Amino acid sequence: MKPEEIIIHFNQNNLLLLNFCLGFIMFGVALDLKIADFQEIIRNPKSFVVGLVSQIILLPVITFGLVFLFNPHPAFGLGLLLVAACPGGNMSNYISHLAKANIALSVSLTGINTLLAVFTTPFNFTFWASQWAASQAMPKAIALNGWQMVESIAYLLIIPSLLGMFLTRNFPNIVDKIQQSVKVISLLIFVGFIIVASLANWSTFVKYIHYVLILVLIHNGLALFIGYGAGWVAGLPKRDMHTIAIETGIQNAGLGLVLIFNFFDGNGAMALIAGWWGVWHLISGSAIAYYWGTSSKV
Repeated sequence: MKPEEIIIHFNQNNLLLLNFCLGFIMFGVALDLKIADFQEIIRNPKSFVVGLVSQIILLPVITFGLVFLFNPHPAFGLGLLLVAACPGGNMSNYISHLAKANIALSVSLTGINTLLAVFTTPFNFTFWASQWAASQAMPKAIALNGWQMVESIAYLLIIPSLLGMFLTRNFPNIVDKIQQSVKVISLLIFVGFIIVASLANWSTFVKYIHYVLILVLIHNGLALFIGYGAGWVAGLPKRDMHTIAIETGIQNAGLGLVLIFNFFDGNGAMALIAGWWGVWHLISGSAIAYYWGTSSKV
């Protein structure tokens, strides 16, 4: 079976469920956003700006270099470019907590990147995909109107995020009662969905895991390195360097999957990349958080 012939068993009901999962997760992230977080950004913007640059500029650039160098099958390469164009994943805040990193910075970067993703995700993906000659083998990816993605991302990310921020601002007592439960439920929903989807496509996953594993492992490692390196070059405190590394290395692969099934007819090879990213970044992020969180050097 060639990569372009990979078929993922995923129907319309699965897509609706995935959309709901992503919206609920984004709602949970927004419950952590407070006015004080944004005030801290204004008072001390350096770490925040470095985090944005690492996430929105450096990661897509390095990803383009990776696919140009390795020249994988176009669908695999476009999967990497799409994941890199997505905002930080919701679990980055929890992993930053485990790593004893800067939680306020983590929450702020996740929230703002999510809001900016309405424009940055379509732009970064369509721009870098168009620069990669091999992607011409998948003309739909290049012909895609970025404004189609804007509408979809606004629906999936912005509305749940604004709802969460509204509750936090106007009903803090309610938020205090439900916040921890929402986080736990979000994690269970996401992990449960990945497990069910993986089991339904197990034979396909096993057939290509050796190839997808290498690409995602290298890509995720570069993402973590870029975030840490950007903080180091900027002379940031170690806690902020750790935070930016986690924010850059934990991507919203769930959004990537939604976009793949909405705009690329559920392309199997792209979905394998995004799906394995969703699993692997939790493993690598948890491992590095454990090391940083328990190391006497932190």
